[in-house]
Amino acid sequence: MGLKVIKITQVSPAADSSRHSADPLILPLTFFDLRWVRSHPTQQVIFYKLPESSREFFHSVILPKLSLSLSLVLRHYFPLAGHLKWNQQDPKPRVVVYNHDTVSLTVAESNADFLFVSGKGLRPQTELRILVPELSVTCDSTSLYSLQITLFPNQGFCIGLAEHHVLKDGVGSIMFIKAWARICKSLGHGIMTLPSDFIPILDRTLINVRPSLESDILEYTSYFSDEKDGKRTMKPPPVGEICTDLVRITLELTQENVEKRKERAKRESTRSQHELHLSTFVIVNAYVWSCLVKAHGGNKERPLLFMYAADFRNRLDPPVPDRYLGNCVVLINCIGYKANNLLGRVGFVSAVEILSDSVKGLGSRGIEALWESYIDGMKQVKPDTHVESVSGSTRMGLYGADFGWGKPVNHEIVSIDRYPAYSMWERRDETGGAEIGLCLRKSEMDTFISLFEYGLEIIASRI
Repeated sequence: MGLKVIKITQVSPAADSSRHSADPLILPLTFFDLRWVRSHPTQQVIFYKLPESSREFFHSVILPKLSLSLSLVLRHYFPLAGHLKWNQQDPKPRVVVYNHDTVSLTVAESNADFLFVSGKGLRPQTELRILVPELSVTCDSTSLYSLQITLFPNQGFCIGLAEHHVLKDGVGSIMFIKAWARICKSLGHGIMTLPSDFIPILDRTLINVRPSLESDILEYTSYFSDEKDGKRTMKPPPVGEICTDLVRITLELTQENVEKRKERAKRESTRSQHELHLSTFVIVNAYVWSCLVKAHGGNKERPLLFMYAADFRNRLDPPVPDRYLGNCVVLINCIGYKANNLLGRVGFVSAVEILSDSVKGLGSRGIEALWESYIDGMKQVKPDTHVESVSGSTRMGLYGADFGWGKPVNHEIVSIDRYPAYSMWERRDETGGAEIGLCLRKSEMDTFISLFEYGLEIIASRI
């Protein structure tokens, strides 16, 4: 696939009379933000099919609308134009936003087959990686957001993005995309404003946690230190070379698939139904996790680690508004199990029980206990630990992000090639169930698909 960069521009937030001071806006990092200081950028790509997207139409209509609406939405989401900075005299990093700050926008063109690249079937990861930008990162400063819009002439276009998790979690990320889409679509009607439910709340004092928790995470000094010289840094830890034989696929579990797996868990688990938390989240992740462990092969005694992020907006006192633009998630790890626990026919039900216990425990455990559990768990990780994690949620509603040319045909988290993770989103065309995005070596992917599809057939034949 050939990619031609047309131009790189800088988009400024539209003028806002409420922000006239020359002094920068300073957003302190909360306990929830600090965990992500050295995280690799989250990179996503959203595809829009548009057969009438000729070069002329793209550059005269589509791109101007996207650029103008981006400037208008950044008026409300202006922290995205800022930087994460860490001055020597400061005990912790902070987000700094000047009036002259901008978001980088790359405009490119691809000669690839749009239907293939944007599809849900097997594709080389390299086809998607060139569709997302990078962030500018140094030891003491990093950009927070960048965009790339790529035209596939007479086929469609895609929006690639790179974002730093330290500024906002997935809720804020999707809220911004949907707000941008809403303004862009409304331009044709002369509307350049956002309804209140899309306007973000930036107030960090809404995060009510014990102040000493920030000290606890800052004392976790190895996280903020460079491995070579021990100096503090915000650069992400090295991940090595990304494999060249990685492939992607998006698989679906329908609502019927989920319900049948719930019934199987009820039948085969030694627990009572009252003891099991059989949500879609638990069922889908138990199935995918057990298939991944089987597909990975290797030592049956190898330790396992599964991680997910739990939204704590409604678990804090007082609750945090949904429009809060910041992090309010806690990383949860499931550890202390071996591959053998998830192998064989009992593997899925064992995974259901593990995840059910973890999710049910969230309601009775506070932030302090969960943080201590996370740190204790990470100390148990060994070099041969098989790590898996899930990114995304079926409650985000990303497929509702219509910029005026229809809803997306697909959405991928490209950056799951940098760490052991898969994505989980709502299905595009039907309610219930989930879309699962994976990125694996070709040989492992073939095994995973076989296990995944075989499991669906077996359940269907027995019920």
